[in-house]
Amino acid sequence: MTHIPPPAEELRLLDAELWQLDARRAQLLARRAWLVTALQQNWQPKWQPPQPTGPTPATTPRSEASAPSVQNVLLVLGGVLLTVAAMVFTLVSWGHLGIAGRALVLGAVTTAALAAPLPLLKRGLRSTAESVAGLGLALTVLDGVALHGAVFPETAGAPYTAVVSALLAGLWAAYGLLPRASELRLPRPAALVAAQLPLFFWAIAADAGSYGLAAALLVTAGFDTLVALRTASRSLRVVAAIGAYGVGGLGVLAAGWLSWTASGPSAAARAAALLLLASAIALAAAWQGGRTAARADGRALGLAVASGLLAVAALGGTARPLLPELWTVPAHLAFGIALLAALRLDRLPETVRRGLAWASGAVQALALLWALPVVGVVVLGPLAWASRAWAGAPSDARTAVTVDVAWPPHAEAVPVVLAAVAAVLFLVVRDAAWRPKATAGALGLAWATALTLPAVLELPYFAGLLTQAVTTAGILTAAVFRRQSRTALVLVLGTSASLVFLALASESATLIVLSGLIALFTAASWRLAPFTAPTALAYGAGLAVATGAAADWSSPHTALLVLAVPATAALLAPHLGDPKATVPAEAAGAAAGVLAVAMAATDLPLLATVLALCAVIAAGTAVRVDRRPLGYAAAALFLAATWVRLAAWDIGTPEAYTLPVTIPALVVGALRHRRDPRTSSWTAYAPGLAATLVPSLFAAWADPHWTRPLLLGLAALLVTLAGARHHLQAPLLLGGAVLLLDALHELAPYLVQVTDALPRWVPPALAGLLLLALGATYEQRLRDARRVRSILTKMH
Repeated sequence: MTHIPPPAEELRLLDAELWQLDARRAQLLARRAWLVTALQQNWQPKWQPPQPTGPTPATTPRSEASAPSVQNVLLVLGGVLLTVAAMVFTLVSWGHLGIAGRALVLGAVTTAALAAPLPLLKRGLRSTAESVAGLGLALTVLDGVALHGAVFPETAGAPYTAVVSALLAGLWAAYGLLPRASELRLPRPAALVAAQLPLFFWAIAADAGSYGLAAALLVTAGFDTLVALRTASRSLRVVAAIGAYGVGGLGVLAAGWLSWTASGPSAAARAAALLLLASAIALAAAWQGGRTAARADGRALGLAVASGLLAVAALGGTARPLLPELWTVPAHLAFGIALLAALRLDRLPETVRRGLAWASGAVQALALLWALPVVGVVVLGPLAWASRAWAGAPSDARTAVTVDVAWPPHAEAVPVVLAAVAAVLFLVVRDAAWRPKATAGALGLAWATALTLPAVLELPYFAGLLTQAVTTAGILTAAVFRRQSRTALVLVLGTSASLVFLALASESATLIVLSGLIALFTAASWRLAPFTAPTALAYGAGLAVATGAAADWSSPHTALLVLAVPATAALLAPHLGDPKATVPAEAAGAAAGVLAVAMAATDLPLLATVLALCAVIAAGTAVRVDRRPLGYAAAALFLAATWVRLAAWDIGTPEAYTLPVTIPALVVGALRHRRDPRTSSWTAYAPGLAATLVPSLFAAWADPHWTRPLLLGLAALLVTLAGARHHLQAPLLLGGAVLLLDALHELAPYLVQVTDALPRWVPPALAGLLLLALGATYEQRLRDARRVRSILTKMH
């Protein structure tokens, strides 16, 4: 019986058999290829072709110019030379011929030049035909010049140029439409170039004035735009686009200048009509381009932006002669905002609507740029009161901000501009991606509006202060409840700082403003403590300084009042509710402490007291587990306070006061180090040693005798040896430093004598030798490094 496997097993067997057949076929094909190659190598032909005796291909000169390039160069040169010859003949030899001869020569040469391209095209000589056609077109121009000199010598140049350029444009266009000549690329673009002249020269001939010339340029640009949008020829489209941008740009510049210099409503209206014509041309081109491929989207967008800007310039120019000069910018801004109505016109292409929106944004940006100087004067002008503190309250808010700067002209309309743009940002921008930025911008513009109003309206000085205070409170409230942290908090900081400087004009205003700001920022610390807490402490330091000045205290006595700020910071920093606020609050307190030390520097007894109080504050802060390192700062401040107090008492023997502190401190440090050997020597021994060594060092430097420096040197030597014996860093470094400084003090007179005795060239020479030695050592190290690298490279 025949065994028939199941389908799956049978399929597997067939695949295996086919694979073996394919492998065998591949082996046979490889063997066949080898045999063919071997037979070809063994077979030698009876006849060998002669080898070339010339240069090998490797040495054959390379062709630097292709045949088409050589052909085009020759044809262009030939056409140019023939044109020049025709010009010379027309201008020089024209007068030697009669009327019949002139007509015969011109007609024959021009007709021949224009007719020759047709048979050349038929024979396939396209480049030659183009060159001859260019010669024929140039001859027609020379015909026009010759006819003006011979037949129409009395005709004015402008009308004759207008007529001839129009005729030439028509003639060249008709020539380019002939059945055979339509293959030529030159006639139709040349006709378009000639078409740029008729209207312009016709306006000159008609004495149309500046408005007529601008209109002629814009109409010509409109014609070029139409050709560029409708033609299918690439060369014609490029020439038309160049003409549209070039001629249209000249027309727009002329119309803009006429609008800017218009002396009355009539002149402004005529200039506006020209600008609106240019805007319509750009809008039509953008509309048509917005419907084409995506690659034209950028050009359509730019044309739409230009159209919107031209429309705003036209309408704003009509309003300028009718309104006072200060309303010029608001009028343009109003028309710019009106462009946003195009966003609701669904019939407009998306590209055009986007371009008009960008044009509106550009107008608003320019208006804000115009208003920026006024905002700068209002915000930065009060800084001048820092050098005129409490000189007396000015008469009004404008005088208060213009102490050292001039008030910009036509600033009365600035709040209107700022408020209008803020309203646009808040009401119009609805896109989810742009909405937060627009809201932040609207908040900033509303802030600027509120700040500029008192100065613009010349409100009383205290009304200006109240306005800034309310603005600060309002923006801080917005920051607390709406979480506009970045923008709002920056604005709050700028406004409050400007308010403080503005309040410096009056003593009572300074105290009231600082107190109010402290209360305001303290109240906001429940939500924005990392920002408001250090700001409140900074204004607290300012209030302390102002209070001391109001009480007619000296600067050192006022420093005691400033110390209330670091004390408050040390108490409140760990209880602000936000861990991120602790470090900023403590930094503000530390800065206030540094300010207090600087203020008390001129009175040593009070400076010692301030340093001691700072040490107490630092020690109290070091009680916290995470601030234990501040104990070192507290010890250093206590020592500094002790030294300053000794200096204030004019103590000649500070050791009598420092040794009673040093001995118990060293005993306590030794006991702690014995109980806990891991204790640092800087903790155990540095405070006690520094308590005596540092004041003694200062006293030794001021002591003219030798006893104290000798004893101090011996003590420092013993401390250094003890540190070296027990491997303790603090005694070793402190004793060594004091010993070195003491030795330098003793050797200083002899060093001065040696320096005076040496020639002046010796120190520079020694410095040069030192540098040379260092350089040689450096070079040696580099050479050793290179040798090692070479050895490693050779290793396998």
